Amino acid sequence: MKTFYTHFPSPIGPLLLMSDGKALTGLHTSRDKYKPKQGPEWIEDASATPFPETARQLREYFDGARQKFDVPLAPDGTDFQIRVWKELCNIPCGETISYAELARRIGNANASRAVGMANSRNPLSIIVPCHRVIGADGSLTGYAGGLDRKRALLAHEVNASGTRDEVRGAREGRNLRLFA
Repeated sequence: MKTFYTHFPSPIGPLLLMSDGKALTGLHTSRDKYKPKQGPEWIEDASATPFPETARQLREYFDGARQKFDVPLAPDGTDFQIRVWKELCNIPCGETISYAELARRIGNANASRAVGMANSRNPLSIIVPCHRVIGADGSLTGYAGGLDRKRALLAHEVNASGTRDEVRGAREGRNLRLFA
């Protein structure tokens, strides 16, 4: 299977975009600890589908004009991971939830750790917003691209969305907002 790729310059550093020629299969930061290694079958082509549209939407996001993405996605994962990743897309821009709340939302309240592992393996950083999940105590926990990037993305979203409520610890069952 061919893998198309390109790079997108962003305020949090260069992003690696990957595609199967039909849908986005990966979006990784330069320090993403789970970023795949480039193989001989990889083809650099910034015009491959859906790179031009993805780049446009990422520019809008970083300019503060976009809060949700609508490019075709095809992440490779288990059924459980896919369920978690789909639910991540329901967390509004500028808001956060805990891993426990995410587990409840997918119908398995006892799966916080498994949800955390699935979250860490999200191959579509930013577009599938795994950075919006925080610890039960409101702390910023794990992010494959580094906590500094997670903090920067959340601060950007708070500024772009206009949310200003301070997080005083995760309250199960409600969305939390971070302040800039």
